[in-house]
Amino acid sequence: MDNSHKVTEKLLALGEPAYRDFLAKLIPTVDPSTIIGIRSPIMRSLTKELTETPDAEAFLAELPHKYYEENTLHGILIERIGSYDRTIEAIDRFLPYVDNWATCDTMSPKIFKKHHAELAGKIPEWIHSDHTYTIRFGVGMRMAHFLEEDYRPDIADEVASIVSDEYYVNMMIAWFFATALAKRYDDILPVIESRRLSVWTHNKTIQKAVESYRITEDQKTYLKSLRIRRK
Repeated sequence: MDNSHKVTEKLLALGEPAYRDFLAKLIPTVDPSTIIGIRSPIMRSLTKELTETPDAEAFLAELPHKYYEENTLHGILIERIGSYDRTIEAIDRFLPYVDNWATCDTMSPKIFKKHHAELAGKIPEWIHSDHTYTIRFGVGMRMAHFLEEDYRPDIADEVASIVSDEYYVNMMIAWFFATALAKRYDDILPVIESRRLSVWTHNKTIQKAVESYRITEDQKTYLKSLRIRRK
C-alpha cells in the first residue's frame, strides 16, 4: 500500500454513520456516498499527526480524491505548509477540485498573515476565476486579511463587482460585506446605500449584519431601512 492510500485507510477507520448523515445535510453539493463522517476535532488531530510526514506529502500529491474527508484533510494540511510559495502552489493545484463550501472555508493558511503584499496581488486571480469555490476562496481571503490595517477602498469595489448566479459565491459576498460593515461601517455603508449588489446579496448582507453584535442598534435600524423589497 502506498503512502497516500495509508491516509485514506486511516480516514475510513474513523467514520461514524450517524455523523455522516448529519454532514450530508450540511453539504448538499457533495455525493453522500463520498462522505465518511469524521468529526472536526478528530480531523484536526489526524492532521497534526500527518504534518510534514512522507504520508502527507504523498497524499497532497494525489488528486483528485474520492472522499469528502480526503478533501477536507487536504485543505487542512495546506494550512500547515510553512512556505508561502509552496502554499500558493498547493492551493492553486487543489482549488479546481474543491466542490463544496465546507472544504473551501477550511483553508486559511497561517503563512498568509506574513505575506499580505504578495497575497494582495494573488487574490484577484482567484476572484476572477470561473470556478465557484475558487471565487469563494478569494473573497474569503479578502475578508480574513484585508478588512483592517491593510484595507483599501478598491477592495470593496473589487468584491462588489463580482457578478454570479452561484449561491455559494453570493453568500460569501454577503458574508464579506456584513463583516466589513462590522469592522469599517463608515467605509462600507456607501456600497449598501448605492445598492451595488444583487438584490438577494444586498438583503442577505443586511440580514447578516443585523445579526452581528458588533453593529450598534442605531446602525441596525438604518440598515433595515435599506432593504430592497421584491415586487
